[in-house]
Amino acid sequence: MKLKKLEMALQRFAGFPRPRAALEQYQTPAPLAARLLYHALMKGDIEGKVVCDLGSGTGVLAIGAALLGAKRVTGIDIDHNATGVAEENAVLAGANVEFLVADVRDTSLSDRIGTCDTVIMNPPFGAQKAHADRPFIDLALVTAPVTYGIFNAGSTQFIKTYTAGRAEITERVGGVFPIKRTFSFHTKEIREIEVEIIRLISRHQVTHLA
Repeated sequence: MKLKKLEMALQRFAGFPRPRAALEQYQTPAPLAARLLYHALMKGDIEGKVVCDLGSGTGVLAIGAALLGAKRVTGIDIDHNATGVAEENAVLAGANVEFLVADVRDTSLSDRIGTCDTVIMNPPFGAQKAHADRPFIDLALVTAPVTYGIFNAGSTQFIKTYTAGRAEITERVGGVFPIKRTFSFHTKEIREIEVEIIRLISRHQVTHLA
């Protein structure tokens, strides 16, 4: 599937029925999601791989991975309403994705997920709760050797420091995350947030490749 066709497919999906500010529930924009997924595909981290989407929301990244030929895809989200929409979006796309309602802070979750090849995620940026992205990073690093995540622009140094001894940043790709006015505290119809897609390789994988 070509990049433009993937982007068009992702744009068809329904968004959050009742978005929750505390969870920073914003639909991952189709162009940004397609860019992450296609980049991962070109690196050999999607097709034929076991993929997990942490904080899968309405399923944009998870379903996109399935459309690009992932062997198996699991989406994890704490909100059962969002997961219900994700399941409907998967049916619309004709994609086979398993969605689980779970909290990434649950220490038993890694056993439920099992071993994966690649984690993809758009974790909270921490605008409502400081360090909200840390449990996602922690779980990602014990779930798969390769992680792709969307973070606020300028997060590279924090992630490098936070994952020191556990992972290595191998790539960073800039992007834009347009956020439509969703909550009462939003003052603009659309606000564009500069973001970066970061590729992390676990320390074990880096050692193995050296």
